[in-house]
Amino acid sequence: MTQETALRAEGLGLRYGGRGRPWALRDCDFTLPAGRVCALVGPNGAGKSTLLGLAAGLVRPTAGTLTAPPRDRLAYVAQDRPLHPRLTVADTLRMGRELNPARWDEAAARRVLADALDPHTAVRELSGGRRTRLALALALGKRPELLLLDEPMADLDPLARRELMGVLMADAADHGTTLLMSSHILGELADACDHVLLLHGGRIRLSGPVDDLLAAHTLLTGPAADAALSPYTVVDSATTGRQLTALVRTEGRPAPPGWHTATPTLEDVLLGHLRSPAPEGAAA
Repeated sequence: MTQETALRAEGLGLRYGGRGRPWALRDCDFTLPAGRVCALVGPNGAGKSTLLGLAAGLVRPTAGTLTAPPRDRLAYVAQDRPLHPRLTVADTLRMGRELNPARWDEAAARRVLADALDPHTAVRELSGGRRTRLALALALGKRPELLLLDEPMADLDPLARRELMGVLMADAADHGTTLLMSSHILGELADACDHVLLLHGGRIRLSGPVDDLLAAHTLLTGPAADAALSPYTVVDSATTGRQLTALVRTEGRPAPPGWHTATPTLEDVLLGHLRSPAPEGAAA
């Protein structure tokens, strides 16, 4: 692991159970540069939570390697927000401070809480959204090099999502923290991330900087009866009446004569790849 790389997978695979059981992840290769805000995208069952659990060191891979920072330099917020229900908000923060005495950042934790939580309230009495705030406060207070977030905003209202996403983005910019977060809210990720990992069928379908992925794709619109798309790699297409719109990898080729071209959004690219069939031999 170098200072320029936050996470690297080589031939990574995980199968729950013995031989013959389906693979949750298989043949995954990617490099996540340090300091990036990376969206981890994929349908349900694609392996997003599995990948985050591997990165956090909670499970060991069946095949390949995943190189990550040591556990004291990463933080992980799981979907179920596993906080001790009998501790108060203040007790929970004190636990974080005492478990991470060398790196604890009280100011970062307090920015996430933003006076929204009574310090004397027990965790078991908190709503889902407030539990999320407390879990994120613990994670940022640890001052991690790599922050792993599994659906971090799922139970927050839109205003709280925007506020906390702003806190995360500001922290990443100020401290160079690498964020890897899964979410189904593609529009929200498109506004925040500069790197993408797309999982489909337990394999990496797309990986790289957002700008590079957008530059590699084009939206073409033209007559549906025209077979002019054969030179291109077509990711996804849809026909409306006599008009066809396709997301393609042009690979440097010019657009067909008479066809209209447009630059896709990140959401266009992600949805196009999600709609396309998983590759043969993909994990179950």
